[in-house]
Formats: sequence, structure tokens, C-alpha cells
Amino acid sequence: MNIRLIHNSDNEAIAQIIRTCLTEFGGNREGLAWADPSLDHLYEYYNQHGKRAYWIVESDGRLLGGCGIAEFAESDEVCELQKMYLSPECRGSGIASQLLETALDFAKLDYRHCYLETLQNMHAANRFYSKQGFEPLPAPLPGSEHYACDTWYIRDL
Repeated sequence: MNIRLIHNSDNEAIAQIIRTCLTEFGGNREGLAWADPSLDHLYEYYNQHGKRAYWIVESDGRLLGGCGIAEFAESDEVCELQKMYLSPECRGSGIASQLLETALDFAKLDYRHCYLETLQNMHAANRFYSKQGFEPLPAPLPGSEHYACDTWYIRDL
């Protein structure tokens, strides 16, 4: 498996992976990444300026997932880990840790903290984030756009 920056030609495939994962966990609804206007145009969204990036996991030319880093709510110190979704076939392979490490190394260049929002019923994801040093928060940070998320984490970089 290989991790690389998103290409324009990846937009359709990664949007489909994200939608499939969200549907798997009941996240195919308003207030979540499912309804983000940028979902079908991730390449354009993450290439607007140098403080954003999105990485793709691929194997033999097939996209298997990805994740992004972007500023959070106009903050100069807090970024957000965004749209981290992996196809079932590569979960448990260790690639998620490598993907997250890639994203956090990038985030450290411009930010002091990394925030994320998820769903409580994504049990494996929640265990993964805790294991990776993310601390649970009792509520979302002010400025959150995903009002349907019910679990929030932050980590110092």
C-alpha cells in the first residue's frame, strides 16, 4: 500500500469510498461529511492553500481510503483531521497509523493542536484515535460545522 497526495482524478473514487463508509455506520445524513459541499471536489478543496492537504491510500492503482488536514474555524493554532475513511479490506493492516502519521507530520508545520469529530458508533475508529494520543472532549469546539457528530477529540502536536 502506498500513501500519496490526492490527484484531481481521485475525486470521484474517494468520494465513493467516504460515502460507502458513512453509510456503513449510519452517517449518510445531513450534519456529517456526507453533506459537505466539498465531498465531490476534495482535490480542489485541499489545494486552495498550503495549510491544507489530503492523502490517498492506494494499492495496485486502486484507491482504498484517505484523510485530510485543514484549518479549523479560522484558528491559527488548531487544525482538523478530516474525512479519514478506509475501505474494509485495508482496515487492521496498519495503514491507518501510517496515514495518520503522515497527516500529523504535515499538521505540525503550521498548527499546535489537531481536532477531530466522529460518531460514537464507529467503535474501531474511536479506539484508534485514543490509542494515537487523541483526548476525548465533552463537546465540540466552537465553530464545528458537523452538528450531527457526537464524539470529539483533540491532540497536541
